[in-house]
Amino acid sequence: MEWPRKGAVSPPLAQPCTLDTCILYNHGMANPRYAHNAGAVFKLQYHLVWCPKYRRPVLVGDVAARLKMLLAEKAAEMGATLHAMEVMPDHVHLFVETDPTRAPAHIAAQFKGYTSRVLRQEFGSLRSRLPTLWSRSYFASTVGHVSAATVQRYIETQWERA
Repeated sequence: MEWPRKGAVSPPLAQPCTLDTCILYNHGMANPRYAHNAGAVFKLQYHLVWCPKYRRPVLVGDVAARLKMLLAEKAAEMGATLHAMEVMPDHVHLFVETDPTRAPAHIAAQFKGYTSRVLRQEFGSLRSRLPTLWSRSYFASTVGHVSAATVQRYIETQWERA
């Protein structure tokens, strides 16, 4: 199957909608809800949360402002989109979208590693108060516009469409 390009014509509406045509076409134009690369059509969004070591409330004032700038820089460097970000005194929330080449564990590690290194260099109080800036753990959850029940129903009814 050829990926949609400018001027691509959608399949005739009289044909039943398959997964491929539903994803790729939206009444004659590429579906803007999805991104694509050479081999995949995707929309991968994650909710990531992590905390400072010992859940210390150190993400305040200048540290919080600098952390927000660093997270935005790292997202741009990775080619990720930050849809939302909130820095609380004792934890960070991100709503990030990326491509399938980056696993959630890799994304969290990149954000945590980069921000820890830079913040600890710039703010001596973080070095003296904590052995490391971030705890080893994090929370990751997928975010989607299709419910799990919808996907399950679609998979279970495949033989009906054959």
